[in-house]
Amino acid sequence: MPGVFQLSVDERLDGEVGRLEQLGIPAIILFGLPAAKDEIGSENFAPDGIVQQALRRLRGRHPDLLLITDVCCCEYTSHGHCGVVRNGAVDNDATLEILGRVAVSHADAGADIVAPSGMMDGMVTAIRTALDAAGFQNCSVLSYAVKYASAFYGPFREAADSAPAFGDRRQYQMDPANVREAVLEAGLDEAEGADFLMVKPALAYLDVIRAVRERTRLPLVAYNVSGEYAMLKAAAQRGWIDERRAVLEALTGMRRAGADAIITYHAADVAGWLKESESAS
Repeated sequence: MPGVFQLSVDERLDGEVGRLEQLGIPAIILFGLPAAKDEIGSENFAPDGIVQQALRRLRGRHPDLLLITDVCCCEYTSHGHCGVVRNGAVDNDATLEILGRVAVSHADAGADIVAPSGMMDGMVTAIRTALDAAGFQNCSVLSYAVKYASAFYGPFREAADSAPAFGDRRQYQMDPANVREAVLEAGLDEAEGADFLMVKPALAYLDVIRAVRERTRLPLVAYNVSGEYAMLKAAAQRGWIDERRAVLEALTGMRRAGADAIITYHAADVAGWLKESESAS
């Protein structure tokens, strides 16, 4: 994707994070690309895993930055699914123990917020229980409570080499036609102790953001995903749209629908545009 790069845990990471801080961006979310993959995604919860290394480096050098981590298995497993696979299907309950181990390892390395994205039933309870038992009561849980089986994840899956080796993720991700399930899933995760809720993707699901917003008082996050970003970037590169106006309009729509925060690949561009506007005024 234009303007989006994989970063090694060294000066490149420090330089990019320093740039984001200078732009006024207060938080980042980390996704890891492991050196090796296996059936259960062992590097996901290894003390020296790639995300754990990044957390320790950033925590020491950028103490005021809010560090969020994605907690899932798909980038780390050899089969590309979001959990333990048994008999050709994801075993929900066997996956929960692994998610708890991942969350604890991230909190121990310096994460402020862990964000489970695998859509496993009971994942918030499992993670909250594991964090509390390990003494990380202050580590918050941002649940990907509403995550659809979407075509808009394509660029990320290619970049992270996380596409499923067989089948798809409709066993555990949601049907794009179903909004009632979104409200149900959000309510379940809130009852399990989530501190924040998320709707993913965002642009094609503004009605879902609104439906969830009307039923919860928890902070609500919209995830403006890779395919949504890539569409606007590609159209702008061809001269078909005004990128700045289109991006700001799209993100404003997410806020208007009820999102309190937005995770987006446009963040650095938007922060730069806002700074320019402040300077001009």
